[in-house]
Amino acid sequence: MIPKKYYLVGKFIIMKITPKNINVFMMLKLPLAYLAGVRILRIENKRAVVKIRHKWMNQNPFRSMFWAAQGMAAELSTGVLVMQAIERSGEKVSMLVTHQKAAFYKKATGRILFSCETNDSLENIIVESKKNNEGKTFELVAKGKNEDGVVVSEFTFEWSLKVKS
Repeated sequence: MIPKKYYLVGKFIIMKITPKNINVFMMLKLPLAYLAGVRILRIENKRAVVKIRHKWMNQNPFRSMFWAAQGMAAELSTGVLVMQAIERSGEKVSMLVTHQKAAFYKKATGRILFSCETNDSLENIIVESKKNNEGKTFELVAKGKNEDGVVVSEFTFEWSLKVKS
């Protein structure tokens, strides 16, 4: 019997995409992100919110958050939406970041929330990849806002998806 927090895809037991499960997974498989303070707050149908707080562990010499710590939180906010689309499709899919760019607008201090929103295109990309038997790329944008709601940074990730045959 498979616990409710997991589901079966073929012969593989996979966890359900929930904030708690992803945070535990991160602690076990991505300890650097976990120690830096990256945590998923919400995963909705087409939106994910990830928080990270400026602290000694993730700061740069200028007493703001190191760009790589922001990048971990931003990537997770996009990646969890990709994982959610893969979960809904029921397919075995390879996912990979193929390109990344970032813009920094303000010093990142305090609590930063990275949010990413998507549309129905993720499911369509998986269907196209399976139909054409080739990888498909697309971009997702994560915006990081401080406690005042001011955008401090913006990351664009190009993801590649390919349905495994």
